[in-house]
Amino acid sequence: IALAAEKIDRLDVVESSLRRLIELKPDHSQAYNALGYTLADRTDRYDEAAKLIHKALELDPDSAAIIDSWGWVLHRQGRNQEALVHLERAYELFRDPEVAAHIVEVLWALDRQDDARSRLEAAELLFPDSGFLKDVRTRLLGNEP
Repeated sequence: IALAAEKIDRLDVVESSLRRLIELKPDHSQAYNALGYTLADRTDRYDEAAKLIHKALELDPDSAAIIDSWGWVLHRQGRNQEALVHLERAYELFRDPEVAAHIVEVLWALDRQDDARSRLEAAELLFPDSGFLKDVRTRLLGNEP
């Protein structure tokens, strides 16, 4: 239900569904992560998101998805140097276009535009059809090739 609700922009349903899952299964790291990431990505409730993702990390410290979420919430809090460390670790564990897009965004935020472009181009070679990479290219570079 939560994933379907997110696709139609019903964050209230996403949140209530994931909170219910956490209530039923308090050791479900992916539920904490999904809720934390959603809050970090789609709202400005970054402190709450960080607490949820931190709990997910306690439950599953080696999950690339959770490490990526931790890096993303740090970025959203403006802690870009810290964010980059975690995002790079997540990408080492799991080569994923969404993680690559997060790294590009953080590099850009750190005023490392050349590094961001290089990382984007490398990721596009690996994942030429990625919507995440297309989106980050459009937002950061506009029509620039």
